[in-house]
Amino acid sequence: MQTAASRMSNETTWDLIAESFDATRKKPWPQCLSFIHSLKKNSTVVDIGCGNGRHLLACATHCAQAIGVDISRKLLTLVQKKISEQHIHNVMLLHANAIQLPLADNSVDAVLCIASLHNIRGRHHRRLVLQEIARVLQPDGSALITVWSRWQKKYWKQVTKNYLRGAPEFGDIDIYWRQHRLNVPRFYHLYSKREFIKEVAATGLSLVSLHRVHLQATRFSDNYFAVVQKR
Repeated sequence: MQTAASRMSNETTWDLIAESFDATRKKPWPQCLSFIHSLKKNSTVVDIGCGNGRHLLACATHCAQAIGVDISRKLLTLVQKKISEQHIHNVMLLHANAIQLPLADNSVDAVLCIASLHNIRGRHHRRLVLQEIARVLQPDGSALITVWSRWQKKYWKQVTKNYLRGAPEFGDIDIYWRQHRLNVPRFYHLYSKREFIKEVAATGLSLVSLHRVHLQATRFSDNYFAVVQKR
C-alpha cells in the first residue's frame, strides 16, 4: 500500500512544515529537561532529529557541547537563527540522516532522540538509527529515546485498518500536519511497548528505564520514554 507520505521524502515533509512546527513547538518537555539536567556539565550531547531546537538549546545551556542533527535544512536554518540571536557558541548543527551519523565512534556522552525514531520508515532503518546511537555513545553513555505509542485512542483504529489494507508493518500510519492551513502527510510508525523493548535490545543498548507518558492523551498513554545505556 503506497500512502501519501510514502511518496514524499522525510526531508521534503519537514521542510514544508518547518515554520509551522516552530511556531507551535516552543517549550521543551519536562521529562527531557530532567534527563538533560542529570548529565554532567562537561558532557557532549547530540540531539538526533533536533527539529526547531527546543531541547537542543536546553542541552547547550546545561552541557559543554551540543550537537544538533536533522534531515530538514529549513529546521536547521531556524535553529541557527536562534543560536545567533542568543549568542550561543557551544552548538554545532549537522544536516544528516539519522541512519548514518557523521560522528566518530564513542564520541559523545549522551544522546537525545525525541519523537524522531518513529518517523523513520522500515524496521531495518529504525534499527540502524539505534545502532548509530550505540556506536557514537562513549562506553556507559546514555540516551533518552521517545516514540509514540500504538495504542492511543486517537489512532489505533486507523493503524489496524492500514495493516489490513496492506501497510508494510503493523503500526505504520500517515498523520497529517494541518496547522496554519497546511495539509502535509507525515509517516509514523507507532510502537507497542513490547516492540520498542525488542528493538532497543537488538541494537547494542541496555534498557535502564521505560515509562508510559501522557503528553496529550488522557486515558491511554501516547508516548514511551526510554533511557538506555551503551553496553
